[in-house]
Amino acid sequence: MTTNRSVLRRAAMVAATATAALVLVACGSDGMSGMDHGAGSDPFVSASASASASAGAHNAADVDFAKEMITHHRQAIEMADLAAIRASSTDVKTLAEKIKSAQDPEINTMSGWLTSWGEEVPEDMAGMGHDMSAGMPGMMSADDMAKLDKAKGAEFDTMFLDMMVDHHQGAIEMANTEKSKGQYGPATELAAAVITAQTAEIKQMNGLLGKS
Repeated sequence: MTTNRSVLRRAAMVAATATAALVLVACGSDGMSGMDHGAGSDPFVSASASASASAGAHNAADVDFAKEMITHHRQAIEMADLAAIRASSTDVKTLAEKIKSAQDPEINTMSGWLTSWGEEVPEDMAGMGHDMSAGMPGMMSADDMAKLDKAKGAEFDTMFLDMMVDHHQGAIEMANTEKSKGQYGPATELAAAVITAQTAEIKQMNGLLGKS
């Protein structure tokens, strides 16, 4: 009986030791796993961090694009607001609303970029009689805007469409510059989206003008 008890006691001690060893190994494995994630060795975490760092880099071309396109978009929205009141064609009114609904959020997005970069967001000069056309392709002069404001009915529709085609062509030129010279990923992506959307709208406007 004594011998049997000794054998059993030794077997229990061996089992306990083995169990403890397994627990230590498991804990060590978990600890290393946690250390791996904390050190950024996880491929998904590393890729995400790398993409974030790349997207955050910007240059002077990105700043110029955001500032100028904000002003450019604001004038397009001012023109669209006039169309909502003065246009006689339902197609023109619908197009104007489409332009405004697309460009308003883009202004907010670009304003956010400038703020995060420590840059000033351009002041909204719409409706204040200032000529904002200098240096930006496709921008209407103060005289152009005054003429549009006085036009009515079918005359307004034609003037609005002609002016907006020019305006869109200017925006596409600015967007192409950003695509070739910009560094900030979201800005070059927005530039590409502007080119796609406004090229389609130019085709639509030329169709309404009977030029397609």
